[in-house]
Amino acid sequence: MSTLYPPPLSRLYLLAFDERHSFEHSLLGLAGPPTTDEAEVIRRMKTLIYTGFQLALRQGGRRDGNGVLVDEQYGTHVAAHALEDGPLLALSVEKNGQDEFDFEYGQDFGAHVETFDPAFTKVQVHYNPEGNAELNARQIERLARLTDWLQARGRRFLLELRVPPTQAQFDAVGGDRERYDAELRPSLVVRAMSELQAGGVEPDVWKIEGLDQPTDCANVVRQARTEGREHVSCIVLDHHAGWKRLERWLRVAGATPGFIGFSIGQTIWRNPLRALQDGRITAADAAQRISENYQRALITWDKAALCSPIQQVEASPS
Repeated sequence: MSTLYPPPLSRLYLLAFDERHSFEHSLLGLAGPPTTDEAEVIRRMKTLIYTGFQLALRQGGRRDGNGVLVDEQYGTHVAAHALEDGPLLALSVEKNGQDEFDFEYGQDFGAHVETFDPAFTKVQVHYNPEGNAELNARQIERLARLTDWLQARGRRFLLELRVPPTQAQFDAVGGDRERYDAELRPSLVVRAMSELQAGGVEPDVWKIEGLDQPTDCANVVRQARTEGREHVSCIVLDHHAGWKRLERWLRVAGATPGFIGFSIGQTIWRNPLRALQDGRITAADAAQRISENYQRALITWDKAALCSPIQQVEASPS
């Protein structure tokens, strides 16, 4: 089969709730697999998040690039609504809650993608270039296989890259995660991207943990677009950042050409869902708070994008 390249997007603003582990363990406090009733509770939570997303589009205005990232296990109904309603749909196909990337449905991953027909097929990978070499090689092989399958069918690939510290790296910064994020992670991200590309892994969009410095964002984009990959873009993820830190990440990335948006999850919906679980707010209140949080991220991004020379040129009258 020949390689097909779908047209790139210029904007992508995903509300991400494809996680399963966080819902099962952090929100419901489950020690094992959910019962039928507990699984239904998670489905209702994800429906509520989508309701908040729809409120945001009605209250703040629909725009190109709005979308949701969901899983098949608990989000099938949300995916169906998204396909009917019109926002972009990104679908996770990886096993959740484990450090080594593998397909949720093994060799049948392609059939599941074709059933849902998402705008993006998404996977998460934990990859540290100074980590376990055999683990890295296994993950590259699987990701390259996914790349080939998607490219042959003209489908977009969204790769969420996490670069957790090795013990030696963590010790080198005195066990301080923020020091690791600032001092070591930026260069490790670029190295990880380079190794993945060399192994045949070719996402259309890299989903990257936030970076504090403009030069680090620029270096990531440069690597993403190296050697003729001009169609490739980057977006920011939140990863338990908290609003203060997340807004800095959005401001830095939003002003960096090549970063086209974000994929934000727990920062948007975690606290509203916890408040609902505790009986402190109603479902309608939770949906409204989720809507407001998503709009807050969009507003932060828009303000940052106005600082980008590229955005200023695009926004200027002809």
